[in-house]
Amino acid sequence: MILSSLKRERGFYKSLASFSFPLILQNLLSASVGFVDTFMLGVLGQNELAAISLAHTPFFIAMLTIFGVSAGSSVLVSQYWGKGDMQTISRILGLSWVFAILVTTIFGLLMYFYPHQIMRLFTNNEVLIDIAARYSKIMAFSMLLNSFTIVYIGARRACGAPKFGTVVVSISAVVNVILNYILIFGNFGAPALGVEGAAIGTMITRALEVLITIVFIFFADRKTKTMAIYLKNMLFPGITILKDFFKYSAPVILNETLWAVGVSLYIVIYGHMAASSDIMAAFSLSGNVDRIILLVVFSIGNAAAVFIGKTIGSNKTTDEVYSLGKTFASLAFLIGLGSGLALIAITFTLIQPFIFPLLDLTEAAMLICIFMLVVRGILTPFRSSNVTFMVGVLRGGGDVKFILFADILGIYFWAIPIAALCAFVFDLSIFIIFPILLSEEVIKFALGFWRFKSRKWIKNVTRDSV
Repeated sequence: MILSSLKRERGFYKSLASFSFPLILQNLLSASVGFVDTFMLGVLGQNELAAISLAHTPFFIAMLTIFGVSAGSSVLVSQYWGKGDMQTISRILGLSWVFAILVTTIFGLLMYFYPHQIMRLFTNNEVLIDIAARYSKIMAFSMLLNSFTIVYIGARRACGAPKFGTVVVSISAVVNVILNYILIFGNFGAPALGVEGAAIGTMITRALEVLITIVFIFFADRKTKTMAIYLKNMLFPGITILKDFFKYSAPVILNETLWAVGVSLYIVIYGHMAASSDIMAAFSLSGNVDRIILLVVFSIGNAAAVFIGKTIGSNKTTDEVYSLGKTFASLAFLIGLGSGLALIAITFTLIQPFIFPLLDLTEAAMLICIFMLVVRGILTPFRSSNVTFMVGVLRGGGDVKFILFADILGIYFWAIPIAALCAFVFDLSIFIIFPILLSEEVIKFALGFWRFKSRKWIKNVTRDSV
């Protein structure tokens, strides 16, 4: 069944590769920068590594909210792109920017004025809190800058033009690594600023991304017309598209925010366990390695959302849309299987013998990290399928409310209650709690597969006239 569903019309895989390769490169660069930053901080010490992982938790919530804005608007953008309606796309882009900037401004003010109080929500380790708060205060408004770029890159990707995002990430990745190398360790005559240097380097990089995006919009995009921006429509989107935006984007924004909060509650559990420093350092390192391995998975998921949305917007039949969804589901499972095996192999052939000796980690932290990587690898086929079902096929089909239901059920009614009970009542170890938290992926897989087979996710969300 899997192999038969991979058969497509001529030119399909060429088109998929053309779309996916820039996304794979973009994700590779982002994940690599994250790993290099983690490595540099690991050289400083285990507390620094654990503290930055802690500091990134509230930023992770804000970032996922913005990704929710971008992904929610992409549900509409990809289908209107299938109709060729660029004026309505400008309306959606304007609404996305307003919402994203509003959210990140509020978030930045909270992080700037109350960094210690916010960090105490995630751990009771005062050493980690102090380091994390110093980093967070500098980084407070980074998401305000980042949100502007994320929304625009997401809209272009939904219009079948992902290359701009790759260019921006390529430039920012190089700049970020160089600045962090200089500012963290005090190279080339600069002062050694440690974690504050990492924060300053990231802030400068985010400002550069915004500058590149603005220059591109006003000069390059006016010539290419790939995603022409109609300023009047963007500034005055109208009540009709405003209603549609909240109807289809609000569940996605809520979905991504609640998912991010749920994952952050995992950090709360880790941060209040006895070996919190070991666990947080292991979680940070294993997460960065995992992101590199999953870059193809997320690229295929994003491609699925755009291809499905465009197909529905082009008024194709339900059978044609469902067949395309089966192709992406089969690709996701096979890629997930290969990625999981690769993650386990890399753990024992690269991470353990070559990376660990370079880092200032305890034996316990290294053992926990190996365990986390192996568990992630075993569950990668399920995680890959979930990314494609939820982020890709179902969301591209406009079925945003079901994805919200599946995420809430898996995280808030399964993983978190059981893991918290095991950690704080039965005092069990991370070797039991971590697999319990990741087991929600199996629940979501079953729900996603059932929903996909029902075909109820195929919905045309566009209007003939806005």
